[in-house]
Amino acid sequence: MTEASHERVPDRNRRRFPGISSRAYEHPADRSALVALRKLSGFDTVFKALSGLLPERSLRLLFLSDSVRVSDQQFAHLHTMLLDACDILDLKKVPAMYVQQNPQPNAMCIGLDEPIIVVSTGLVELLDEEEMRAVVGHEVGHALSGHSVYRTILLFLTGLALKVAWIPLGNVAIMAIVTALREWFRKSELSADRAGLLVGQDLEASMRGLMKIAGGNHLHEMNVDAFLAQAEEYEAGGDLRDSVLKILNVLPRSHPFTTVRAAELKKWARSRDYQRLMDGHYPRREEDGDTSVTDSIKESASHYADTVRTSKDPLMGLVRDIAGGAGDLGGKLRDRFTGAAGGNGNGGGGGSEPPRSS
Repeated sequence: MTEASHERVPDRNRRRFPGISSRAYEHPADRSALVALRKLSGFDTVFKALSGLLPERSLRLLFLSDSVRVSDQQFAHLHTMLLDACDILDLKKVPAMYVQQNPQPNAMCIGLDEPIIVVSTGLVELLDEEEMRAVVGHEVGHALSGHSVYRTILLFLTGLALKVAWIPLGNVAIMAIVTALREWFRKSELSADRAGLLVGQDLEASMRGLMKIAGGNHLHEMNVDAFLAQAEEYEAGGDLRDSVLKILNVLPRSHPFTTVRAAELKKWARSRDYQRLMDGHYPRREEDGDTSVTDSIKESASHYADTVRTSKDPLMGLVRDIAGGAGDLGGKLRDRFTGAAGGNGNGGGGGSEPPRSS
C-alpha cells in the first residue's frame, strides 16, 4: 500500500479485490482481443511508437489549463470516490481526474502513457453519490484494462477522418479502422460497466445511473423493470429490416445503447461468475502471463454462439435457421424482411431452436 493508504478506506463495508486481473470482469466479446494483444511481444511498445504523433501532451495541458483537477481540495467527494475505486480494484497508481464544463453527461478515460479520467459537469450534476461511484469505478476499470490507449487512438482517428473527408478515398481506410475500434470499444463499455458494479457493489445504483443517462433526472417518472423491458423489446421486435437498421444505428456510436447495457449488467450480476468473484474467487494479475490465447478465443466464440442461440433478434433467428440447414431459405428471407408469418405462425422461424435462458 502507498503512504496515502489510510485515505483509501471505503466509506462503507465494500469488498476489496487484491491483485484482481481485469480478466475477472472483461466481457467475453472483447476479452479475447485484449488477451491476444497483450500476448504479442512488444506490441504496446510498437503501438505507442507509431502513435508518437498523437497530441497526448497537448491533451494533458488542455485539461490542466481549462478544467478542474479533482483533489482533496477540489471536488473532494469525487477524489474520495476515486481513491475508493482504486483501492477496491487494487490499482496502485491513481489516475489524474478532471471535471470539465459540459452540460452533456459524459465520462472518459484517455491517455497513452498514463490514464486520465475526465467527467463532465452534466454527469456530476445528474447522478447521486452511489450512481457516481459506479461511474468512477467504470472509468477506473477502463484504466485497469488498458482501454485508455485505444480510446485515445479512436478519438484521434475520428478527428482525422473529418479532416481528410474531402480527399477521394482518403476517408475510407481511416473509417474502416474507426469502425473496428468503435465495435471493440462498445464491447469494452460492457466490461467497464461490470467494473463499476464491482466498485459500487450496488446494482440498483448502477441501473439508476444508466436510466438517468437515457432519460435525465426524472427517476420518479421511470421504472427499472419497464426500462429493462425496453431492451427485450428492442432485441426481439420487428423483422430483418429492423435488424439491419439496428446495425446501422449503432455503427457510429462509441457506446452501446443504455437499455442494452442495463440488461447485460443485470444478467451478469445474477450469474454464477459474479457470485464467485464476490466470494473472492477471481483471476489474479500475476497469472495474466499464463493466460491461454486459445482458451480465451474459445470462450469468446462460445459466448457468441450462445448469443446467437438465445437471441430473439430476427437476424439471429435467420442465422440459426441457416446453421440448422433450414429449407426454403428464399422464402424465409422474404418472410423475415416483410414480417409475414409464413405458414408456421411465427414469422418463418419454425426451423429455429426456441430461445432458452442462459
